[in-house]
Amino acid sequence: MSGSLSPEVLVVAGPTGVGKSALALEVARRVGGEILSADSRQLYRGMDVGTAAPTSEDRALVPHHGLDLLDPGERATAGAFRDFAECVVEDIHGRGRPLVVVGGSTLYVHALVEGLADLPAVERDLEGRLMDQINNGGSQRLFDELRAVDPAAAATLDPTKTHRLVRLVGVLRQTGRTPSALWEETARPPLPARLVVLDRPREELYRRIDRRVERMIEDGLVEEVRRLAEDPSARSTLKATIGYRELLPVLEGDRPMSEAVRLIQRDSRRYAKRQLTWYRRYEDATWLDARTATADDVLRAVAPWPAAGDPQGEAPSPPDDQDG
Repeated sequence: MSGSLSPEVLVVAGPTGVGKSALALEVARRVGGEILSADSRQLYRGMDVGTAAPTSEDRALVPHHGLDLLDPGERATAGAFRDFAECVVEDIHGRGRPLVVVGGSTLYVHALVEGLADLPAVERDLEGRLMDQINNGGSQRLFDELRAVDPAAAATLDPTKTHRLVRLVGVLRQTGRTPSALWEETARPPLPARLVVLDRPREELYRRIDRRVERMIEDGLVEEVRRLAEDPSARSTLKATIGYRELLPVLEGDRPMSEAVRLIQRDSRRYAKRQLTWYRRYEDATWLDARTATADDVLRAVAPWPAAGDPQGEAPSPPDDQDG
C-alpha cells in the first residue's frame, strides 16, 4: 500500500461511531502532527452536529484540515478531495510535521491509499434526475445498469455512497464510455500510506451508534437541519446524508420525531456494517480493537512511522497559520 514517495501518512479509519477521531487526535498530539479529515460531509460548513465534526477544543489542540471548505449547495467529489489532500500533504510535510488522516468516507480513504482516476463532471440536470430516481427507491436499478455494462466499476462501488453511484452511471450515460475505460486513461497513483482500521464487537458498536444519534438530537441536530434546509441549493446534499435526510420530513410535518431517530439509528448501523465490509478489502491494513487501542498501540503497529515531524512526546503549539 506504500508508494515510492516519502514520508508516509497514517490513515486511521473505521466505521462511524467506533472512536477513530479521539484516537487519531491523541496520536497526532503524541507525534506533533496535524490531522486531515477524510469525511465527505465535514467538508461542508454548518454540518457540524450531524457529522460529529471536531470541536473547537480539538482544533485548538491539533491543527485540522479538510473542514468547512464548501457550502452545502456546492459539489464535493473524491477527485477534488484527492487534489486537496495532496496539497495538504505537501504543506505539512514541508513544515516537517507528520500527517494523520482520519475517516470516514470510504471512497475518500480509497482515493488516498489505492489511488483514483479523474472522471468528467456529470451535468447538473442529469445528476438531479438520477438522484431523484435513487430517492424514489431506484438505486438497485441504477446499480444493475452499471453492472451490466461495466462490472469492474460496479465491483469497486461502495453501496453506501449514492453520490458515487450517480456519478458512475451519469458518466456512463453522458459520455457513452465506461468508467473503467476512463480510469485506465487517467489513473493516479496512491499516496504512501499506512492504514489502521478500528473495530469493536458488533453489538457494542451498534449501541454506541444509537446513543450517538440521541446525543446529536440533544445537541441540536434538528435545529441544524432546519437552518441548512432554508437554502434550497443545500437540499440535494441533505437528502444524500444520513442524519439529515431522515429529519427533513419532520420539519415538513410528515414524520414524527421518534420515527426519524429510529431511521437515523438504523441507517447509521447499516452504514457502519458496509464500511467494515469495504475496509476488509485492504490486505495491508492493520486492524485494532478500539476498546483497548491506545496511541502507543497505533504507533507500535505502524513503526517506524512517522518519518517526519518532532520526536514523540509533548506536542508543540499549533502554527499561527493553521487552517480548517
